[in-house]
Amino acid sequence: MLKDLITIGLGGALLAKEKVEKELSELVDKGKLNKEEAQSFIDKAKVKVEEEEKEFKAHLKEVIKETLDEMDLATKEDIKALLEEMKK
Repeated sequence: MLKDLITIGLGGALLAKEKVEKELSELVDKGKLNKEEAQSFIDKAKVKVEEEEKEFKAHLKEVIKETLDEMDLATKEDIKALLEEMKK
């Protein structure tokens, strides 16, 4: 389910990117924007998307960690300690 949500989000971002590039291209063709301005806009948008992606991943990681903590599952360290205890 999580993989599906991420895939949907990435698909939506890709569609938005394509639409923005198309709209910018049309503005350049109509002479309302020059190529340098369009490229500058695209570059700024890419930086913004990368920042938001980084924040999203950090937030997602924290939510997953909190969820796993609430489930009270054994950690790698718990299992390792248990195995060491069983060896004694």
